Amino acid sequence: MDNVISVILGGGRGTRLYPLTKERSKPAVPLAGKYRLIDIPISNCLNSCLNKIYVLTQFNSASLHRHITRAYKFDNFSRGFIEILAATQTTDSMNWYQGTADAVRQNLRFFNQPNIDFVLILSGDQLYRMNYQQLIKEHIGTGAEVTVSVLPVERKEAFHLGILKIDEQGRVIDFFEKPKDEKVIDSLSLSASVFDRHGVSAKGRTLLASMGIYVFNLDVLNAVLKETGKSDFGKDIIPEIIRKRRLFAHFFDGYWEDIGTIKSFYEANLNLTSFNPRFNLYNEKLPIYTNPLFLPGSIINDCKVTQSIISDGCIINNAEIYNSVIGIRSIIGKNTVIQDSIIMGADYYESEPNIRANSFKKIPNIGIGDHSRIIGAIVDKNVHIGEHVRIENTKKAKELDAENYMIRDSIVIVPKGSVIPSHTVI
Repeated sequence: MDNVISVILGGGRGTRLYPLTKERSKPAVPLAGKYRLIDIPISNCLNSCLNKIYVLTQFNSASLHRHITRAYKFDNFSRGFIEILAATQTTDSMNWYQGTADAVRQNLRFFNQPNIDFVLILSGDQLYRMNYQQLIKEHIGTGAEVTVSVLPVERKEAFHLGILKIDEQGRVIDFFEKPKDEKVIDSLSLSASVFDRHGVSAKGRTLLASMGIYVFNLDVLNAVLKETGKSDFGKDIIPEIIRKRRLFAHFFDGYWEDIGTIKSFYEANLNLTSFNPRFNLYNEKLPIYTNPLFLPGSIINDCKVTQSIISDGCIINNAEIYNSVIGIRSIIGKNTVIQDSIIMGADYYESEPNIRANSFKKIPNIGIGDHSRIIGAIVDKNVHIGEHVRIENTKKAKELDAENYMIRDSIVIVPKGSVIPSHTVI
């Protein structure tokens, strides 16, 4: 794998994940209490023996940069690296990244290195586990110039994914981005025998969706991006090169989730609390790496905790927690109920002077106060929630913007650093 460079795209605005992306980029959004989304593709690379990694960043990237530089360091005897390529003005381009392909185009000079033959292009906001070695070996075996990883999906999922069609050899012969026309979807449907040939059971699935994971021969990547000024791989580049290049599909049949919306983020996190989660964090041979924070174990006193994740450094006293993710340094008061919620915790413990200052200003301390009730919510980091607070979308509002909270997809979101005074009802 020494001749492969991995490129992780982490520069999107993340508007559909707002307000979680108000002060951070999508790949920096916390996951499962202690991780960040960026940890998933980086860990997949490291577990696949790929250790030459570039992360392309652009919007709200400070916390992402900080996390990567603290979490991932290679020793002096390794040829591996993880480097951040932030959007910047150069003599060749004065523009921000205009899309996934444009981001790669603006950084080609870093990828054109001696003894590099392939470029693996990944997204920074997806949840899955994949052995990229298998993908690259299949790319070489088929004689492909470009390989796209594909996922079998049902017809109802076609409207928000890029759908492609392959021939008997696995070569891509057609592609449509988020097709809406039923006749187009019919034309892209495949028989069960196609799935069987690739060792995948159809199980009612008739379509192949692009996962946004690509392997390019380096010379082909250079040529393709120089031939066109178009800015996006999925919308522009892949449909354009189908008949010009040997483009093949690599079948993937495991769990994969694009964390692109509040709903998908919420559901993916809560699924991790189940006894048989679709994404397994407990595989010792394929660990998910992150920044080691050296926090103490959590103190849990006289609590009832059911099907939940409790992260490091928490102090929880006489609370009831059901089907929830409790993030690092969470402080939860007595007689508080948390259900079907994601509590992201805090970046720090408040000092005694801060606590006294909060008291003087009548601001609750960071954490969740006594006798509160939080159901079906996402509480971002460093939030101050007072006593006798109720956060629950009882009116089933779909969308709402308020001073210190928002509702998206019927989920209440308390943005980072917000203050919820005591006795507030949301």
